[in-house]
Amino acid sequence: MARLLSVNVGLPRNITWKDRTVRTGIWKAPVHGRCRVGRLNLDGDGQGDLNGHGGEQRAVFVYQIDSYHYWQKQLNRTDFVHGQFGENFTVEGLPDDTVCIGDRYQIGSAVFEVTQPRVTCYRVGIRTNEPKMPALLTSSGRPGFYFRVLSEGEVGAGDEIVKVGEATERMTIAEINALLYSPDHPRDRLERALRIGALSPGWRSSFEALLQSRTSDAGGSGNAGLAPAAAAHPAAPGFRALVVASIDREAVDVVSLSLQHPDHEPLPLPLPGQYLVLRLPRTDGSPLIRSYSLSGPQSTENYRISVKIEPGGAAGSYLRDHVRAGDVLDVSSPRGGFTLQSRERPVVLLSAGIGATPVLAMLHALAATRSTRQIFWLHAARDGQHHPFADEVRRLMLALPRGRSFVCYSRPDSRDKLGKDFDAPGHLSRPLFEDIGIPREADVYLCGPARFMADMKQALAAFGTTSERIHLELFNGGESLIPGIVGAAMRAPHPPKDATDSGPLVSFARSGIAAHWKPSAYTSILELAEACDVPVRWSCRTGVCHNCESGLVSGAVAYDPPPLDKPAEGNLLICCSQPVQDVIIDL
Repeated sequence: MARLLSVNVGLPRNITWKDRTVRTGIWKAPVHGRCRVGRLNLDGDGQGDLNGHGGEQRAVFVYQIDSYHYWQKQLNRTDFVHGQFGENFTVEGLPDDTVCIGDRYQIGSAVFEVTQPRVTCYRVGIRTNEPKMPALLTSSGRPGFYFRVLSEGEVGAGDEIVKVGEATERMTIAEINALLYSPDHPRDRLERALRIGALSPGWRSSFEALLQSRTSDAGGSGNAGLAPAAAAHPAAPGFRALVVASIDREAVDVVSLSLQHPDHEPLPLPLPGQYLVLRLPRTDGSPLIRSYSLSGPQSTENYRISVKIEPGGAAGSYLRDHVRAGDVLDVSSPRGGFTLQSRERPVVLLSAGIGATPVLAMLHALAATRSTRQIFWLHAARDGQHHPFADEVRRLMLALPRGRSFVCYSRPDSRDKLGKDFDAPGHLSRPLFEDIGIPREADVYLCGPARFMADMKQALAAFGTTSERIHLELFNGGESLIPGIVGAAMRAPHPPKDATDSGPLVSFARSGIAAHWKPSAYTSILELAEACDVPVRWSCRTGVCHNCESGLVSGAVAYDPPPLDKPAEGNLLICCSQPVQDVIIDL
């Protein structure tokens, strides 16, 4: 007979971990007496990170006493207490290899439905004082599971757990867990999982992505159910030598370089919005690594990148002063997840300054097909002298029957003609979105200086555009994901304080930072990136969740611990990898 052994609750608290402050609700303690269960939580309970925990589908976390016994033996531990794994219900019975998604149980006066396995994160490693615990829980097939609350009520230790219903399609917690996290993702089992109505939306979308990857030409290595958008289009590592076919000035501070294969062999076809990584020589021997968006039409014959020449900018100055037509540059394959989606919704291409480059490539793609979608080109520049591609955009807009362009100049000069060169003085804003008639359901592709992007995100949110419709391209790295970390200061990427001059060179291409690997200081490339304040994404830190999956531009790494499922070819997991030679990483 299954039985509720302990009801455990705890409110979020701040703890110190690796010189950082973490907000977490994983510290749970047993309740004495009965406890009220609401739709979203138990009385006295809370979660510190509502993006990864809590909510209707994850209202109650359940863990089994048999798994406690297993871990006590495996880890040679005797100090575990109820709530040690962050669970609300410590139970006798209900093993993960028997309980199925959609099973329904009555406990006390409340009724529950099983929705998904636990998704482990680094905080369970903190709570158990075992950093590898996120990977151990997942790989062991003992993750535990979540309930959603079908009927609110009261529960208490000692209550019998009575099964009152089950799903027609029977797949256990252990099966569902392995289907996502192991390297084996059979199509028939993915289809079975998607027939389970009680499966939580998050897991459903992961399985849909896996199924799509198994049935499309893009199928192959990696885990499409876990890989973040930034790593969704892996490219083969390495550089090819391309010839500079021409150099064209687009504005007073912007030049375009057209690149071709020296033997006119076909190049990989880029997706609209992707970028190239260039490896430029320097006199001190270490290369200068920079990323530049492709700004021209899709082509296998010619790549065009456009570069803003910043005062004191090392790469821009090198390209301006030293590179001429006929020179050869080391260039990566097209990379990046900021790409035009093949949907029929309206499109807003929103940019400022040199941020026009990736969305200009999208505009080329839309114009090439004479798209009938509603397409809005919104651009902000200082004045006409600093407005690249103005004539090119006007020509492309003529091919779009439902296209509209709107340009703002923040400081127009006497040569700039209102109504001809630009549409309004000042800045793009929420009232302008309404005046122009942007549909709130549009997909927005946003790129520009950091302040501009922050202002536009805020304006779009106030306008009513949902976050999933806003696609961002950050030139100096991606958006960070550091769950639970509070009060973290945002700093520009920089070399580490304890820099050394030996060991493999780790270059973070998008952040423009390079540092030699120091194994005595770091256990993973993630830790080196954090020491450099390079924007990173992570959750488990043990090779499970793939949030840290990034592009491997060149070089090779080793894994310790090995990930449960390897990343796609051309990508790496920075949380558990170490360089075995010089590497360039797409961060």
